[in-house]
Amino acid sequence: MPKIEVFNQEGKSLHTLELNEAVFGITPNNQAVFEAVVMQQASLRQGNHKTKTRTEVRGGGRKPWAQKGTGRARAGSSRGPIWRGGGIVFGPTPRSYSYSLNRKVRRLALRSSLSQKVLDSDVTVLDNLAFEAVKTKNFIALMDTHKFHNKTLFVVAGEEDVDNAYLSMRNLPNAMLLNVEGLNVRDIVNADRIVFTEKAAIEAGEVFA
Repeated sequence: MPKIEVFNQEGKSLHTLELNEAVFGITPNNQAVFEAVVMQQASLRQGNHKTKTRTEVRGGGRKPWAQKGTGRARAGSSRGPIWRGGGIVFGPTPRSYSYSLNRKVRRLALRSSLSQKVLDSDVTVLDNLAFEAVKTKNFIALMDTHKFHNKTLFVVAGEEDVDNAYLSMRNLPNAMLLNVEGLNVRDIVNADRIVFTEKAAIEAGEVFA
């Protein structure tokens, strides 16, 4: 059963929390993590690329020259694919790149990415993220106290009141906040450190087990 210290916002250790081994203590499956990240990145693609076919380009309504007698090849339009300014054959059209993975693979990838962060000692647990007022400098002070200088993902429980915390950190380029239900593999892998509130760590162990 993996154990982790719980700190307050001032950096003082309060007590030790036992994490759910089924979520934070499994042997990471790198293939599942890879497939989950690729799926998420594919789903983010806009897929709005478009080229025009010969029926969509402008012009070409008149036959360029007579059918016979010129010595040249027959031509019915100046907008065929072999002409300059003509249409494109088999060009890209708008499409969706999204696809889905099996539920078991998605959950395995999520547990694997969380377990890898625990193995790498890249997980911190705070007692809460409650702020009395919206002050970005207060959130920066918290990050400086705990040395959260790189990309940091803060995870909170669904019932926690973190409005002031979110408004205080939303302009910081190296900080991101999610609730447990919104936790995903891509954001976990992308973060250098994950910071759970104590309630969020417990909830994640229950939800993803």
